Amino acid sequence: MPDDHEQIVVRRRKLGALRARGAIPYPNDFRPDQRAAEVHARFGELDDAALAEAPAVRVAGRVVALRDFGKAGFVQLQDRGTRLQVHVRRDAVGEEAFEQYRALDVGDVIGVVGRPFRTRTRELTIAAQELRLLAKALRPLPEKWHGLQDVEARYRQRYVDLIVNPSARRIFEIRAAAIRFLRDFLTARGYLEVETPVMQPVAGGATARPFVTHHNALDTDLQLRIAPELYLKRLIVGDLDRVFEVARVFRNEGLSTRHNPEFTMLEFYEAYATHEHFMAMTEEMLVGVARAVTGGLELAYGDLQVDLTPPWPRRTMVDLVAERSGIDPEGLLDANTIRGLAERTGGIERPGMAPGELLGVCFERLVEPELVQPTFVCQFPIELSPLARRSDRDPRFVDRFELYVARHEIANEFSELNDPDDQRARFEAQLAARAAGDVEAHAMDEDYVRALEYGMPPTAGAGIGIDRLVMLLTGATSIREVILFPQLRPERRP
Repeated sequence: MPDDHEQIVVRRRKLGALRARGAIPYPNDFRPDQRAAEVHARFGELDDAALAEAPAVRVAGRVVALRDFGKAGFVQLQDRGTRLQVHVRRDAVGEEAFEQYRALDVGDVIGVVGRPFRTRTRELTIAAQELRLLAKALRPLPEKWHGLQDVEARYRQRYVDLIVNPSARRIFEIRAAAIRFLRDFLTARGYLEVETPVMQPVAGGATARPFVTHHNALDTDLQLRIAPELYLKRLIVGDLDRVFEVARVFRNEGLSTRHNPEFTMLEFYEAYATHEHFMAMTEEMLVGVARAVTGGLELAYGDLQVDLTPPWPRRTMVDLVAERSGIDPEGLLDANTIRGLAERTGGIERPGMAPGELLGVCFERLVEPELVQPTFVCQFPIELSPLARRSDRDPRFVDRFELYVARHEIANEFSELNDPDDQRARFEAQLAARAAGDVEAHAMDEDYVRALEYGMPPTAGAGIGIDRLVMLLTGATSIREVILFPQLRPERRP
């Protein structure tokens, strides 16, 4: 079997021969009138007598298999993941088209006009009356695509992965269906879909390092957004009382099975709502999307089995850490106690961490790996939540929850901080943390504080990670499986 280089040489020779004859190897004058799936749906159940009366169809797609029997042959054509067999006879298509058929390679794109019939093996087939080459493939498709062994090649050459791997196509069909469901869900409840800036003078709304770019005309540095949150809340101030955005966001962080520096979030905000209201709505939304795109609520995720049947439990962070550590909940709020627990469970990540930050660290180490079934984790320390509303019951905490499923955070939602003085003080505390070495601490956003000074109604806000949600819905255990073109290290060429 010739290697790829030899096959490319042969294919280029065929392309040269086509051009030498005056043929157009990449025409744009063939229009299919049906998809392969539509042909199967329309004619697949007809008997031979009905098929004999069937009209001709025009179909197009990629050649994925060829069988030549001299004066006739078969082509397997693939169109949007559906295969359709084509029978080509010299006396039916003519000498020129038949020679074009004989010169086809797997991967070429063709157009076919013909009538459906059934072969002796009862396979629905198109008897070609016309065959056209629409695009010559100069590189061969992998005879055996090593998807499981060479995952980086699959991600780097996603265009090949989608051709030869039906499961990859299915993941992105589910992703599109899930986003469509979420949009429809919110729109039906009176939400307005909006767009906010990707390039921002101050990237805010999360604790993360931004990417920085330079705008030449303005001669100023801008940051790619790490979240759309602060702009969406500006719109709440502007009396757009229910807004959402499906937002591409960027965080200058490491790569892992759960992290890609460019990812997609759904964020939505509603005036006069609370985080408790959003818990119920999030549960309804995610149960609905699971049913819509998978047909049920029991999902397989790696070696885990997840049941999304509501209601989902609601637990406080302190109680969950107390259960795993054996320390009394009130004791965990003691600075020395929580510091000791952090040291025993993996150490303190940086000097000067506040007790609430240490509680969050202990939660990530002790509890998060155990949260398989959907669980709302509530009552976060104020140090972890510079944009959330302080709890009226206990000012050490904020009105916030995160949803965990299959050991992943899927959603982060809270009642928004709308007191401009409190917000300024929180930003200043973040600046102090940044000065102490926390490179992900939130920056000061003077314009956002100014917006709050005009008065923002009591508001609840939510962020749902689209990529992690799709991972859950498809059983993909790496975020790279659900992003069409994930970030990869630069390709090393020989």
